[in-house]
Amino acid sequence: MTKGKNQHVVKHPDGWTVKGEGNTKATKVTKTQAEAIEVAENIARNHHSDTKIHDRNNKIRAGNSYGNDPCPPKDKK
Repeated sequence: MTKGKNQHVVKHPDGWTVKGEGNTKATKVTKTQAEAIEVAENIARNHHSDTKIHDRNNKIRAGNSYGNDPCPPKDKK
């Protein structure tokens, strides 16, 4: 299965936006960052890619991997 584009959540004049990595157009614009994160996570899960959550200054503050992680965590249960 091929890995899709990473999904970035970035500030937008109308709120927050989800953009596929390298895309110039937004996939979705939302009023809150939480809504944008939810959209980005759903897309990333479907595409087995990552999320990159940016702060208001456009610096990446968080993220998550939803597939093809070269160093997956080991479950110690």
